[in-house]
Order: sequence, then C-alpha cells, then structure tokens
Amino acid sequence: MPKILVHGNPETTSVWSEFLPELHKRGVDDVVLLSPPGYGAPIPDGFGCTRIEYRDWLIGRIEAIGAPVDLVGHDWGACHTYAVAAERPDLLRTWAADCGGLLHPNYVWHSQALTLQTPEEGEKLVAKMLTWTGADFIATRRIPERFGPSAAEGFDEVMGEAMLKLYRSAVQPALRELGEQLARAPRRPALMFHTPEDPYTNPEDTFEMAERVGADVVTLPGAAHWWMFETPGEAADALVSFWARA
Repeated sequence: MPKILVHGNPETTSVWSEFLPELHKRGVDDVVLLSPPGYGAPIPDGFGCTRIEYRDWLIGRIEAIGAPVDLVGHDWGACHTYAVAAERPDLLRTWAADCGGLLHPNYVWHSQALTLQTPEEGEKLVAKMLTWTGADFIATRRIPERFGPSAAEGFDEVMGEAMLKLYRSAVQPALRELGEQLARAPRRPALMFHTPEDPYTNPEDTFEMAERVGADVVTLPGAAHWWMFETPGEAADALVSFWARA
C-alpha cells in the first residue's frame, strides 16, 4: 500500500530527510515523496498555484498510482491532504496530517501569512526571504537548526511566486469552508498530529477538529511545527501503529 508524503511551505522533500530513515527502520519502504509545483518541482504552464489547483494536482497524482493510498501531509501539504479527503475520499485508504487548527471556525492566519496575502507587502517579504541564509530561516521561521540550510537552499523565486499565489487563494473563510466540507465528506481512517508547541495554529483546536471530521489524535510531546525533525521516532511509531489498525 503506497505511503504518500506531501510537504508544505517553504519546503522541498528535504524536510523528510530524518523522518524517512525512521519509517525504514520500522519496515515501511513503499514511500512516495510528492513535491507540489513550485515547492521543489516546476510550475506547469497554466498552473495558477491556487489551493484548488493544488488539490486537483494531488488528486491526479494519486489517480496515476491507481490504488487507494495512505496519504500524509505536513503544513500546506496537510491542507492539500484535507482537501483531497474532502473531495475524493475514495482515493484514500487512510489520511494523516498536522495543523488541524487551520480548519477551525475561529482560525486567523498567522502574521506572515497575512503579510503574504497583502499586495506589495507580500512581494516585499518574498524579496527579503530570497536573501535569507539558513540562520535567518532558523531565527525567523523557527525552523529546526538541522533543516535551516536546506530550507534556504530550496527557497527561490519560483517558490516565492507559488507562495504568494497560494496564500492569496486561501484568504478566510477558505479554510473554514474546507473544514466544513471535510466534516460532511464520507470518512476514511484518519489521524491528526497534535503538536503542542506549533506557533502557526492553536494546537488545542486539533482536538475539536478531529472530533468533527472523525479523526484520531496523537500528541507528540514537545513538538512544534516541524515534528519530522523534532520527534521523528515518535511520529513514525504513531503512523505505523495507525496504518496497522486501519
């Protein structure tokens, strides 16, 4: 059963570099890493980098595999996962994702997202990020030290363009409406990661949203946003156990 991992922003597949070995240790080898257009992959002609286009891109990639899959999403990859689970649950055996609070009715975008959604101010932020070093990403985005250099290396003008368009397609109430759609959708075995120190959502909202959409919750003590670096072994244990139960 293919395990598909989808990363978020501002990331490439290097974000999974310490998590994949933990899955391999536990006998999970059928892993497919997917890079959303602009995030370590080219942006196709005519692709507008909106949240709906990313949803449809992921649906197409799963359809090409030709079997129900176990889908795992992080950050914006989590939003893409929620969108697929809401629109095409028939393509999934299971899904797992973090940032469940993004779907909460009271969620307000964090300050960097609001800047990106603001004309001119967003462009200024992207221009500044293009000059950042790994140390800047660590300090400003609270990225784990081991991920900082690859985050800086991966961030380029293509990613900046994709980032602006994606965030501007998701001005609220877009994610609240996605949460409502997911709550109405046919259910598949689901898991939400509760990361208590995440600065980009209200972590405690994960429990309410998990109840609404019929997902289990696993808490990763001490984890913030990048749990695949902070608690990779615990996260791998949780996923392998979840897949075995499904």
